[in-house]
Amino acid sequence: MLRLHRVQPDAALWADRATYPDRLIFHTPEWLRFIAECQNAEPLLATVTDAGQPVGHFTGLLSRRFGMRILGSPMAGWTTSYLGFTLHPDVSRRAALGALMPFAFGEAGAAHLEIRDRGLTPADLGGLGLRWDSAPTAVIDLNPGEDELFGAMASACRRNIRKAAKSGVTVEEVDPDPAFADEFYDQLRDVFAKQNLVPTYSVERVRSLIRHLGPAGRVLLLRARDAEGRGIATAILPWHHRAMYFWGGASYRSGQHLRPNETLIWHALRWAKARGLTEFDFVGGNAYKQKYGTTEVAVPWARRSRSPLVAHLRDAAKQGFAFKQRTVARLISAR
Repeated sequence: MLRLHRVQPDAALWADRATYPDRLIFHTPEWLRFIAECQNAEPLLATVTDAGQPVGHFTGLLSRRFGMRILGSPMAGWTTSYLGFTLHPDVSRRAALGALMPFAFGEAGAAHLEIRDRGLTPADLGGLGLRWDSAPTAVIDLNPGEDELFGAMASACRRNIRKAAKSGVTVEEVDPDPAFADEFYDQLRDVFAKQNLVPTYSVERVRSLIRHLGPAGRVLLLRARDAEGRGIATAILPWHHRAMYFWGGASYRSGQHLRPNETLIWHALRWAKARGLTEFDFVGGNAYKQKYGTTEVAVPWARRSRSPLVAHLRDAAKQGFAFKQRTVARLISAR
């Protein structure tokens, strides 16, 4: 029977966690420090054991909402993709998820749990008292050659990349510097303004990500310039082990006719492939990403509360955030 035991991080623990083949950047100390800082949350690490022998790890963070302890692995709105487990290949993820329930509501003292684990599927969730939402992601297998990757894109996407090159659009790799966050965020505001919305997070979150991941060399920052040298688009792409992730991309509306966004993605794909990465994850399944030749992977977002009241508060908070975002956007546009 699997059990979870909370542990305190030390060098030996991080070294063991780094041996698991399903490890992601979201399980690293740098990423957890980023989330903890932005969410005022406490990292919670646990070892998964079977008959007393370690067979994996769990990663989450504890925060407080409405005066209650919330265990997020992760929570929606944290701008992190997957946490959950790292497990030996022969260990059942469903069994690990089942062992998480008594740990979360017992030793961890949580009133609410949310989890999005890259290896979990909807078939793993039945009978565990979980509610879940379909939250697929779009990925690109980077094992084929560059010509095959380019050929897998929609013809319109390939034309846009060629158009950008003919128009003099260039891409540069930017040294990790929190100042890059201001440029990215200014473009992001323009993206949201097009939909009469405002960004869902502050510029400080972008600075924090770069500040924590930059020194570890785990984030690729890209800038696209037009033929006159003006910055027109940016992208932020964390990477680790075998995968690169699309954390954020933004561009000014005035330069979108030059198609810099497709060019940034194409540069990132080639950069990742050249360094031996085998997967590019868009961290979401929006239809527009299909033009890059993606494959959809089901990654459900599951949750369970100690009581129906807690579940209701969680849903109300989510709806309230969306309402606040729309209200702020209307106030800004009315100025």
